Amino acid sequence: MQTGDQLDRGDGERKILELLERLQTEARAAGGALHVLNGNHELMNAAGDLRYVTAGGFLDFEHEPGVDLADPRAARVPEPMRGRWLAFAPGGPWARKLATRPVVLVIGETVFTHGGLLPQHVRRGLDTINDEVQRWLRGDGEISPEILQDDESPVWVRRYCLEPKPAECDVLRETLAAVPAKRLVVGHTVHKEGVFSACDGAVWCIDVGMAAYYGGHPEALEIVGDKVTVLREP
Repeated sequence: MQTGDQLDRGDGERKILELLERLQTEARAAGGALHVLNGNHELMNAAGDLRYVTAGGFLDFEHEPGVDLADPRAARVPEPMRGRWLAFAPGGPWARKLATRPVVLVIGETVFTHGGLLPQHVRRGLDTINDEVQRWLRGDGEISPEILQDDESPVWVRRYCLEPKPAECDVLRETLAAVPAKRLVVGHTVHKEGVFSACDGAVWCIDVGMAAYYGGHPEALEIVGDKVTVLREP
């Protein structure tokens, strides 16, 4: 599982995206699976918010196959940015690839998303949220602001990974009971000191800032049955 934000973390984004695609293929061939989620930065790029893109990030997608640089939709952005803008705009070649990914995914007794999950998300329907985002990325529909940019969107909310108070842990337990799931695993909120859990193990925060921009170090979370283990380099 990769919980999103492959974009906007410095140069080399294409290599990251292509690596994940290759690993998905290899995992299927080996009888397993690699699930990749969309985070807030994937949705920001699709919405044309390119403020975190590096110069190398624009060059990587400057001449993207399947992109018409004369497309009038991109007229409002500088010419060197147009390839990137169109590649990730809804209906664009990379947006369509992002459209194969969910925002929220339940596997066994664990629910995964980028930022966090709240009771209103479960009431709305996790499949409904995924379908809305995927249709929008394909260019087949609109996306609601509550998902795209609201502070309590599944890709934006941070309340469980910033020293949650007992009341916030109660909200988390209500959310998990409604899914139902035993634990929530999220990224989004960087903790360079390492993966940590809160709310008596009901949430695991796994963004350790591995990108060079943050200077973190590789870690992973292993879940086998009821056993949850943080894997760190020696």
